[in-house]
Amino acid sequence: MRIAIHAFDGITTFHLAAPLLAFGEVSRQTVPDGWRTTVWSSDGRPVRADEGVVIDDLSGPDATASADLLVFPSWPAHLPAPEPAFIERIRGAHARGATIIGLCLGAFPVAASGILDGRTATTHWAAANELAEQHPAVQIQADALYLDHGDVLTSAGTASALDACLHVIRTRLGSTAATTIARHLVIAPHRDGDQAQYIERPLLSSDDGPMGQTIAWALANLDQSLAVEDLAEHASMSQRNFSRRFRETTGMSPARWVLIHRLDEARRLLETTTWSVSRIAESCGFTSAVTFRQNFVKHYNTTPTSYRLRFTAAP
Repeated sequence: MRIAIHAFDGITTFHLAAPLLAFGEVSRQTVPDGWRTTVWSSDGRPVRADEGVVIDDLSGPDATASADLLVFPSWPAHLPAPEPAFIERIRGAHARGATIIGLCLGAFPVAASGILDGRTATTHWAAANELAEQHPAVQIQADALYLDHGDVLTSAGTASALDACLHVIRTRLGSTAATTIARHLVIAPHRDGDQAQYIERPLLSSDDGPMGQTIAWALANLDQSLAVEDLAEHASMSQRNFSRRFRETTGMSPARWVLIHRLDEARRLLETTTWSVSRIAESCGFTSAVTFRQNFVKHYNTTPTSYRLRFTAAP
């Protein structure tokens, strides 16, 4: 997997480090090697980061010609229009099958290329209106963490870039590999792309009172009903108060949170066991194998059987 990451004068070191750290960790762990990252600038010259650090030994724009992933981790804060030659490199990489990734403000050059016209995109919430004004053909979903169309992905700001990179790793190497990477980076292994960018309270541990205990209990009992009334009863709250607190804590409704974690567990079982689809569906709390398949296909655009075949042979 050849990954070309764009750098420019004034880029923050965090934005550049996020994809370098996530994708670089793949090569450092016991998952398939061959994930090679290259940092390039528009003229191949060194760049000075916003913090004053000079980043040199960069490749030139020719690095995009062979990249499987073309990553734009940010964009200058004044949001300039990319040069025509720059846009053509994005279009050319996309046309030959490379996946284009715009993290945070990196969504701006990706949208400028036209490959997002008629599709949804996200960026840092503070720049969402500007992205919509500059590119009216793009449907801006301002509250999403990341949006993946398979050939092009955009994400929200800062830590959402790590979520998006882990999502890319999960898509190509499976949930077990992504969890391994997340564990070494000491970050959450999975936040769904539709989760809200901003939540009013941090995610809780089981030591953080009734809400944290209920979240831990739900994760340990995914084979149970876990309707909102069950969760609220476990937390000793009214359903209305529980739903409100839960959304503030996780950024999504209880029903969606449960579904996402059921599907996550199903993916793990498909990768690591020989259980039948029916057994996995029951173990993960789906009412039937048919319901499980329908939700799996809707969420991942592939069947459970196809997913298992894809990752069973993966190291």
